[in-house]
Amino acid sequence: MLQLLIEKELKAILQSPKFVATFGVCSILIMLSIFIGVREYRASLAQYEIATSLVDQKVAEATSFRNMQTKVYREPDPMQIFMSGVNYDVGRLSQIQSKQDVKLEQSAYSEDPLFAVFRYIDFAFIVQVVLSLFAIVFTYDAINGERESGTLKLVLSNAVPRAKYLIAKMTGAWLGLTIPLLIPILLGLLLLFLFKVPMTGSDWLKLTTLIGVSILYFTFFIALGLLVSSLTRTSSVSFLLLLVAWITLVLIVPRGATMAAGQLVNVPTVAEIESQKDRYRTDMQQDTDEQRHNLWEQVMAPAEGLPREERRAFYQANRSAFRELAEDLQTAMEEEIAEHNRQVNEGLRNAKSEQERLAFLLSRFSPASAYKLTAMNLGGTNTSIKKRYEDQMFAYRETYNSYVAKKSQQEKKARQEAAQKSGNSRMFRMTGSGNEAVDANDMPKFIASREPVGTAIKASILDFGLLSVFTVLAFAGAFLAFVRYDVR
Repeated sequence: MLQLLIEKELKAILQSPKFVATFGVCSILIMLSIFIGVREYRASLAQYEIATSLVDQKVAEATSFRNMQTKVYREPDPMQIFMSGVNYDVGRLSQIQSKQDVKLEQSAYSEDPLFAVFRYIDFAFIVQVVLSLFAIVFTYDAINGERESGTLKLVLSNAVPRAKYLIAKMTGAWLGLTIPLLIPILLGLLLLFLFKVPMTGSDWLKLTTLIGVSILYFTFFIALGLLVSSLTRTSSVSFLLLLVAWITLVLIVPRGATMAAGQLVNVPTVAEIESQKDRYRTDMQQDTDEQRHNLWEQVMAPAEGLPREERRAFYQANRSAFRELAEDLQTAMEEEIAEHNRQVNEGLRNAKSEQERLAFLLSRFSPASAYKLTAMNLGGTNTSIKKRYEDQMFAYRETYNSYVAKKSQQEKKARQEAAQKSGNSRMFRMTGSGNEAVDANDMPKFIASREPVGTAIKASILDFGLLSVFTVLAFAGAFLAFVRYDVR
């Protein structure tokens, strides 16, 4: 009997204008979003390859390791095709040098503000907004609509258990939404092979999990539609209530949670952080200049009262030693500033993390937020992408600075030896700054590691569990309401 009821419900859905509209809209939007996402990914990848080649070329043309600096870029991830998240909000590159913090800069939205206004339409957005709305359209009159037409009373007058009837309604609506989702997805995946998008095994596993979570997400709205339809007597009232619930859960709660967390947790602004760093550097530089002046007086103290020529000779003899001591002072200052900046950045990150945890905690009362957080975790485009890449870039900066310092010492030693052979102190200052390029073939390269699939799935367990609980509770409520439903 259950199979017969499901077939009847599915046949009615497939023949209805709702299914035609849902299938047409979903097919166009999903195919278009994947196509645009693939093209955007390929363009970002080409831009990344050109930028890294220019950086390598600039390094190859450098004539000295002194004050050498470079840039590292964030490599595009194929999963951004399906879930853009904060990918376009976060910067794409960072300067790498000893006197500058690691900080991602030049986001895609900063260069193209137009896209920041309307944002990108990706697969996750279509599921979160469009499919959830279609789920309401499919189920708002599932029970009370049958009562209004008299069909419900006729069906239940036979030996049809209410539980089976409700399960048939749920299954038919679920299949009616799953088909419009899976067919364009399968066609869209063909575009990945057609455009040769480099998807790894981990990427395919993440994508499969994302599709499964998407199905679970709109299953909740199907159950919610059945619940409200079982609690109301007319389809017009149920549609109005479901529309209000959809607006609240999808649009209001996520934004309201973010605003509430912003008011409850104070986070210093970027201007305040930069001002604090600049003020500390200025103070440290003044102290270092004063120490350098005192050091110079100590070095030249034995020459006090000597004739001018002897004093000049004493200066020439001790100038190299003084320069080395002054460089040690400057190096120590830079290390102390770097440690201070690291502590300031860590404090800022902790404040942001606390604000973020509160915002996500409050927003998880909405299944839409739970789904979006899961999708961003699986897509690797969650809010931790900035910290994840900056941590890797900071570790690379330490390796890079050690390499440059080692090469600078070798370069300095070579200049000293050349100056001693020629007897020309001026040559010591100029050697290494001519037109001959340095050999930087052994310079370490920045290779960022992507977030493992296990980490992404682990971070999504809570939200996946919440979606499951929301769905079970909605269906259980629909069952209890339908058992007591008056069919008259």
